[in-house]
Amino acid sequence: MMRISSQQIFSGGISRLQELNSSLNNTQQQISTGKRVNQPSDDPVAAARILKLDQELSRVETYQRNVNLADNRLNQEESTLESSIDIIQRVRELTVQAGNGSLSANDRQSISSELKERLDQLADVANTRDPSGEYIFSGFQGTKQAFVQAADGSWQYQGDEGQRVLEIDDGVTVPISDHGKGIFVTVPKAITGVEAAGNSPGSYISGVELADGDALQNAFGGAVPNDIQLTVNGAGEVIAENRNTVPATVLATTPSPAVIGEEFEVAGISVTVSDAAAGDEFTLAISDKQSVFKTIENLIAGLDSLGKDTAKSAAQFDTLIADSLNNLDNAQESIVLKQTELGGRMNAVESTKNFLEDSSVYTNQIRSELQDVDYAEAISNLSFQSFVLQAAQQSFAQVSRLSLFDRL
Repeated sequence: MMRISSQQIFSGGISRLQELNSSLNNTQQQISTGKRVNQPSDDPVAAARILKLDQELSRVETYQRNVNLADNRLNQEESTLESSIDIIQRVRELTVQAGNGSLSANDRQSISSELKERLDQLADVANTRDPSGEYIFSGFQGTKQAFVQAADGSWQYQGDEGQRVLEIDDGVTVPISDHGKGIFVTVPKAITGVEAAGNSPGSYISGVELADGDALQNAFGGAVPNDIQLTVNGAGEVIAENRNTVPATVLATTPSPAVIGEEFEVAGISVTVSDAAAGDEFTLAISDKQSVFKTIENLIAGLDSLGKDTAKSAAQFDTLIADSLNNLDNAQESIVLKQTELGGRMNAVESTKNFLEDSSVYTNQIRSELQDVDYAEAISNLSFQSFVLQAAQQSFAQVSRLSLFDRL
């Protein structure tokens, strides 16, 4: 027979009561916190998986913040570009209106005044800031104003050509900015005729227009077209040359020979040289770039200074209107192309956003299955454990009163 001392009875009873109290306390804690696993000892395997799921949720939340930032930046840029298109469209309408031959000098001055306001408005749009106060079109130089007005009144780009990117998922990055140089500055310029400084008074070039793009490419052997030099000889003929080759390449004209005062075509470009003398030179500027600000500035200057009282001034005015319209169309096309690019980025951001949301829901669901308590089961366990603890306390109270000394 095994002997059991009073000390053993007391120690065993107290130990059992502590175990029951601990179990009851754990169940009560599960109900109060709503979590089945409150510490690793509750379920080591589940606790390890929950830790990994918490890390995954933290990663997803970080990328979701990046996605929201990218979405806001791209939406702001898209809205800004839309505003700039509206301004350029209004400038184009004013340009068409200025080309009306029935307008007086005062009418043209009125148009010029509105163009100045539109130019300032476009500069304000190009200098848009994000919520943090940085200029969105300054590249990496976010604290530097993108476009600044120089002493001569022209608008100059002050940023760099950097493009900011943001990681929105593992290995997935998206550009969230564009520099203003690529949007507003390096805009393809219409082919223009430029007079040499030493030409005879009254000589001018007009009617410059690209009639055949394929012919222009063929004239330069498929390479990027460069400037064409026009020179008037002693016979009153216009000689066209590509002086970027050694020796210079003489280009064919239609009709041949080309003569002053009559329209001719060279490398697919229609042009007329008028009132020129032997030795006068003109340049057909091809593949040049010009900012949309410079286009509007030139238009304003022309409306303020050019009259239509001579054949030369009338031709120069008509050329100004035609070139301005072409350049404005090119500026709009440049912005539309950027909007198309932005649309692709915004679609990528939206797809990633949806993926991250689905990933978050799925991860939270698994985490909930591992961690969340089953209240019905927990409450049932609490009731049963309370009953067991109460019974153990009562029985211990009875046993603790027994003593061998009472029997002596």
